[in-house]
Amino acid sequence: MRILGIETSCDETGIAIYDDANGLLSHTLYSQVKLHADYGGVVPELASRDHVRKIVPLVQQALADAGLTKDDIDGVAYTAGPGLVGALLVGACAGRALAFAWGKPAIAVNHMEGHLLAPMLEDNPPQFPFIALLVSGGHTQLVQVDGIGQYQLLGESIDDAAGEAFDKTAKLMGLDYPGGPLLSKLAEQGEVGKYKFPRPMCDRPGLDFSFSGLKTFAANTIAAEGTEALADIARAFEDAVVDTLAIKCRRAMDQTGINRLVVAGGVSANRHLRAELAALMVKRKGEVFYPRPEFCTDNGAMIAFAGMQRLLAGENASLAVTTTPRWPLSQLTVPGAN
Repeated sequence: MRILGIETSCDETGIAIYDDANGLLSHTLYSQVKLHADYGGVVPELASRDHVRKIVPLVQQALADAGLTKDDIDGVAYTAGPGLVGALLVGACAGRALAFAWGKPAIAVNHMEGHLLAPMLEDNPPQFPFIALLVSGGHTQLVQVDGIGQYQLLGESIDDAAGEAFDKTAKLMGLDYPGGPLLSKLAEQGEVGKYKFPRPMCDRPGLDFSFSGLKTFAANTIAAEGTEALADIARAFEDAVVDTLAIKCRRAMDQTGINRLVVAGGVSANRHLRAELAALMVKRKGEVFYPRPEFCTDNGAMIAFAGMQRLLAGENASLAVTTTPRWPLSQLTVPGAN
């Protein structure tokens, strides 16, 4: 079976084709970073309009790259949530329309399930069960994964996501959008331990996160120390976020007895985080899995893969186009269970 996957939840248009026998056949991605840079963040209306402009050419490109035509596609998967409602509607309308025109089934995919399953695209996929750290600009969650559709939320951010905190702090430092990667690059020049930032919510039990206070702490430190200290402040901020994520991952594994960790989402590409978690898993004699760098951020490949699992089980979407801007993983079911 070959599935066309469409991802338009925010500011990236991703199209991919996945084959259940031969794996990923093609994937294309268009990023709107330059479009939104002048505004310092994503402008939802502009994002939606750009998805409209790019989605059909990218579908055509994905088919051409795979050497396929519409007749070779067995189903269409599209992101239906969570995300920006206008952006989601573009992908949902396009995906459902293509499926109807081609006479193929369609499936509405949860964006976070796509991220969670992205490491399954690799040659050495994780085995169930595992603990997943979903860490991006929109979400920070710890999830126990016992199988596809079998998700138990263990903890999540009660305010800013980790990636959001990176971007907001970078903006305080005067860095360009998107600021998270630039802050990490600046942190490489900083002195370890020059400033000590708190590790929020690590002094109490539980697996929830809170990162908004770190942004405030950074703002106060910048005001007190001046712009000449930005590299050291960036290092202290990144150390605090990474340590917090690692502490909560360790707690989650202690709590569940599962020593297999999956890390996905845009922040999973952070080199400092990867080094910290690698050291943690060596101590625990466990394993940590990541998607390849191009699949850490939003992409169509993860949507195609997640959609494949549910289409193979007989699930499909109705002709009515619906999106769910807020769609927790807890609402998903095991493929084919209903």
